[in-house]
Amino acid sequence: MFVPPLYREPDASWMLELIRQNPLAMMVSNGTDAEGPFATHLPVIPDPHTADEPAAGLAGTTLLGHMNRANPHWAALRPGATVLLTFTGPHAYVSPTLYEVSPAAPTWDFTAVHAHGTIEKLDEGVPEEDTLRVVTSTVRAFEDRFGTGWDMSESIGYFREIMPAVGAFRFTVSRADAMFKLSQEKTPDIRGRVQRSFRESACGRHRATADLMEQLP
Repeated sequence: MFVPPLYREPDASWMLELIRQNPLAMMVSNGTDAEGPFATHLPVIPDPHTADEPAAGLAGTTLLGHMNRANPHWAALRPGATVLLTFTGPHAYVSPTLYEVSPAAPTWDFTAVHAHGTIEKLDEGVPEEDTLRVVTSTVRAFEDRFGTGWDMSESIGYFREIMPAVGAFRFTVSRADAMFKLSQEKTPDIRGRVQRSFRESACGRHRATADLMEQLP
């Protein structure tokens, strides 16, 4: 992903937080010439058993995810091959009316992380405890952050029943690019009007974009 220096993340923690807040990733990897590339939307979380402090560019960070084993993408994943995970964060349209100058052009403020790395399939062949750990860790992370504190203990038996259909994986990041395009190129007064417009929107995505603008150094 091309990222102009002006739009780079202030530090690696911004990338990891975007992944935590926007965990529905798109995994992209190569297929054969006839198949073309594969792309699958799936939930991904930072490995809860690794350090919280990310390295520069997230290098060495491990992420966990899972997909349906019936998906042809699962069979096409090769250990050691480079895979791309993309995460889309808050984003919003910017109307030129906010600039109060003419001529002007509209734009779109947005945030995203592209993580490159390699896949390690867990429990290939016969799903066992590693797959269950990925699924329960994912449920725990999502219930803590987005849910209502659902207690999964009574459903573990059901989880075990469906595990044969689940392909769990560990993703090790080799490098990551992040774009935090938040009107940094504009003058402070214009950025203030853009941020206020987002803040006053009924759309939660716009308000989340305003929050990030406020956190910029």
